[in-house]
Amino acid sequence: VTLAISLSLQNALTNVIGGFNLLYTKPFVVGDFVEIATKSGTVLEVGLTYTRLRTADNKIISIPNSAVVATDIVNYSAAGTRRIDIAVTASYDAPAATVKKALLEAAQVPGVLEDPAPMAALDNYGDSAIGYILRAWCPVEIYYDTMYQINENIKLRFDEAGVEMTYPHLNV
Repeated sequence: VTLAISLSLQNALTNVIGGFNLLYTKPFVVGDFVEIATKSGTVLEVGLTYTRLRTADNKIISIPNSAVVATDIVNYSAAGTRRIDIAVTASYDAPAATVKKALLEAAQVPGVLEDPAPMAALDNYGDSAIGYILRAWCPVEIYYDTMYQINENIKLRFDEAGVEMTYPHLNV
């Protein structure tokens, strides 16, 4: 009986020690958007035994504090800004300058920061297309809205510029 009680208290005590560690070091606070191991969401509560997150699809996840302090923690809110990275492909027939110009125009949406300025670059040469990357910074609280708006603008700007978004194909 003593052994069973000791083992059950060991987990609880480890979680409490983890809770004190989190409250002392403050790698995140309530309201931050974080990724803990493979789970991500907005921090609802940092308790003595569990940390609670609300996921983007409104699920509540309770993670034992012993697991939180034992893994990597990514805090997307701490810096106040976040970089949007969008990878796209375009036909080998489209001039690189035209594609990069269209990408930069697509990034001209409310919320995108001027400093650092958005950048577009040729990223790689694929079998069926050239890969490009668009990077832009925005405030953390409008990250997803801004990213979705830029994505939609990319299609519009590519259509206007006559840039073909390719898909894998095989010539036989």
